[in-house]
Amino acid sequence: MAQGKFVAYYRVSTARQGQSGLGLDAQQEAVRTHLNGGSWQLVAEVVEVESGKRNDRPKLAEALRLCRMHGATLIIAKLDRLARNVAFISNLMESGVEFTAADFPQANRLTVHILAAVAEHEAQMISARTKAALAAAKARGRKLGGDRGNFLTVRDRGNAASVAVRGGKADRRAADLAPVMRDLQAGGASLRQVAAELNGRGIPTARGGTWSAVQVKRVLERA
Repeated sequence: MAQGKFVAYYRVSTARQGQSGLGLDAQQEAVRTHLNGGSWQLVAEVVEVESGKRNDRPKLAEALRLCRMHGATLIIAKLDRLARNVAFISNLMESGVEFTAADFPQANRLTVHILAAVAEHEAQMISARTKAALAAAKARGRKLGGDRGNFLTVRDRGNAASVAVRGGKADRRAADLAPVMRDLQAGGASLRQVAAELNGRGIPTARGGTWSAVQVKRVLERA
């Protein structure tokens, strides 16, 4: 049975699907069925609407930030499609966030590493076959256009993203929390009141405890 806090991440391929709910309802049902029973809290549900050509995942970044803030686990409906997505893998591996998949609850970070390695190997094999086919066509005198394969570009972007998100866990958590704290301060809240509001929202400290004014001050200074 599910235990603890969760943030659900759903992915639909087009804006039309996002508006109609096509595909989204099935993902939500899968997540709710998986969480049925036990003592759990679904903190948030985040929907990514993507074209299939984009490799940035702003909503995934938001979901991971919410997971870090609340000490929650990221839950997805289906692992098979996301595990082959370079951007998803890169963000997930560097986030420090635990995750579960409704269709593959036994999966863990090691599983995703393996699936990512298999996906990368397959992409490299496809690239090698494509280059061989192009070379053979060129040898036959066929005029060829540019290589439209973008795997290497995507891989480089993923590596760059991985480097960018590396850093101290405390620094990353401070960056996640600082906007919330500053919004509260902008509304006139004192450090003590900010701490009380974070506690009221169920957002734990880095060690899972409750907030104090001193801890809020330290996070703001670090950020």
